[in-house]
Amino acid sequence: MDIEALLLSLKLAIWTLVLILPFGVWVAHSVQNMGKSRSWIEASLALPLVLPPTVLGYYLLVGLGGKSIFGIPLVFSFTGILIASLIVNLPFAIQPIQRAFEAINPEIREAAQVSGLSKWQIFRLVELPLAWPGITSAAVLTFAHTLGEFGVILMVGGAIPGETKTVSIAIYDKVQSFDTSGAGVLSLILLCTSLVAIALSYGLFGRSPSHANRWSR
Repeated sequence: MDIEALLLSLKLAIWTLVLILPFGVWVAHSVQNMGKSRSWIEASLALPLVLPPTVLGYYLLVGLGGKSIFGIPLVFSFTGILIASLIVNLPFAIQPIQRAFEAINPEIREAAQVSGLSKWQIFRLVELPLAWPGITSAAVLTFAHTLGEFGVILMVGGAIPGETKTVSIAIYDKVQSFDTSGAGVLSLILLCTSLVAIALSYGLFGRSPSHANRWSR
């Protein structure tokens, strides 16, 4: 079993989660108040869901090629695959949180305003706790999707051991070298992780509407 690839995938998933979750909460909350541009913004954020990974990876490869941050190249490096991971995970980090915010009864916000709470206090004390199941769902889905991402990561980072060779790329390499037992073990780990993530997502996010309704009564 390729422990190095597993640890690298975990590192990538954790960094992706830490960086994208606050951004996802901010975007999901802000998009509710947008006017005619809302549909276009939502479509742009959902684009990674329908774009083939090779297409998205190609554009990222072209866009990041020749660029660097603090002297670190953005392609074929951990920084590059982290940027790619953040972009490809936008729908998974934003949509569940957005649905959770939308499920909150507007009367709750109105009652909070009448009580004299500021917008920041309403967000922090009322909306954020009610949307927490959606935030948890987004975190679980983003983490699981990052662990299994293949096409975009391969296009941007290649397969450099210890730097960009994630577990999904390790599975591909093992299949190419006819190491079916090693590929099977790694695939089973990703399968179990994805199953647990989906179960948690359905269990936590599925309760958010009733949770919000309980607060509205």
